[in-house]
Amino acid sequence: MHVHYSILSKNTVNNPKKSYSLGNIAGVAVAVSIGGAGATFWMILAGLLGMASKFTECTLGVKYRNEYADGRVSGGPMYYLKKGFEERGLPLGGFLAILFSIFCVFGALGGGNMFQANQAASMVNEQLGIPAWITGLALAVIVFVVIVGGIKSIAKVTEKVVPFMGVGYVLLALIIIFMNFNLVGWVFAEIFKGAFTDTGIVGGVVGAIIQGFRRAAFSNEAGVGSAAIAHSAVKTKEPVTEGYVALLEPFIDTVVVCTMTALVIIITQQMVTDPATGMYVLNEAGRIEMASGATGGVPITSAAFASVFSWAPFAMMIAVLLFAFSTMISWSYYGVKAWTYMFGESKASELTFKIIFCVFTFIGAVISLGAVLDFSDAAIFAMAIVNIIGLYFLMPIVKRELNSYKARLKSGEIKKFK
Repeated sequence: MHVHYSILSKNTVNNPKKSYSLGNIAGVAVAVSIGGAGATFWMILAGLLGMASKFTECTLGVKYRNEYADGRVSGGPMYYLKKGFEERGLPLGGFLAILFSIFCVFGALGGGNMFQANQAASMVNEQLGIPAWITGLALAVIVFVVIVGGIKSIAKVTEKVVPFMGVGYVLLALIIIFMNFNLVGWVFAEIFKGAFTDTGIVGGVVGAIIQGFRRAAFSNEAGVGSAAIAHSAVKTKEPVTEGYVALLEPFIDTVVVCTMTALVIIITQQMVTDPATGMYVLNEAGRIEMASGATGGVPITSAAFASVFSWAPFAMMIAVLLFAFSTMISWSYYGVKAWTYMFGESKASELTFKIIFCVFTFIGAVISLGAVLDFSDAAIFAMAIVNIIGLYFLMPIVKRELNSYKARLKSGEIKKFK
């Protein structure tokens, strides 16, 4: 779920909250189905390491954003790549900014939109028998109605949806864990035992990619650069403070929430093992055979919850719809900012992208998942590559900002609030 839910500072103003996305449901299941229980260890490690990159990119996002007289704010990698490279006297900053913007638009249309619509339509069809094209059309219309209102409407909708879906999902996972509390010790033993096997490491790497790089549908966006676009809209004048806020997100998202999903899958013993060897049984696709026969991300997690609560698949359908919807409206904002960076800050430019975005919502719902994943993976991975290159060269600026903030805090220039 990148938690797309957000830990927001009191200085936040009109920015799209981060929300749980389908990575917390689908991404974790895929990782565990490939790497077994041991993959959970590597996802936790990826979340911890992602805290550093999240701090760096969100600090830069606030420092180099554009603030306009009417109160609008535009920021993100495209701005700090260009301005930061110029400040350091480095070449290619403008080129990298345009390159990131292109990949961000594709990422918004793919992982942040089509994947969400695809999984939502698939789940609705499975539970209610409604054709994918109807769900896709309904989602496209609803998303358009929300995003044409701009960032304020996005914040208004997501701040109502996100707490409901986040708290509900976590509570349900906790109930299952506590109902099987006697197995918790065994589960963690399996996680640590499997972490350093070949299967565990492979699954963990895939999990890290899903959770970290395929952000919109997946986890914490650390390193991708998309989160910096949202965090740039905060009211604070101290970039470092927003960096501190942002670094908590990978911890809550991956280390806490995604771990809960993995624990539910493992604790309900979804993965089939050979009684004679204790090894995982693999299916024809080379993934671990599931006791329920489920394949793919959402069905595996749904089956795990259904093994305890018979009504879980229907509840999961609702969760998938909410996660997908909140992720789409958040990524529509990221895409708009990348689009307007390239084509100009105007109402016509924004409206053009929003129409394209909603068309892709419908397309994503009706085409095959494989095509959606291929497109999404390529775009968001490309975003991460460009962004991480930029972060490497801009690290000295972040270090300078951090030292300055600490010095002013120590001297009393910046007041502490308790």
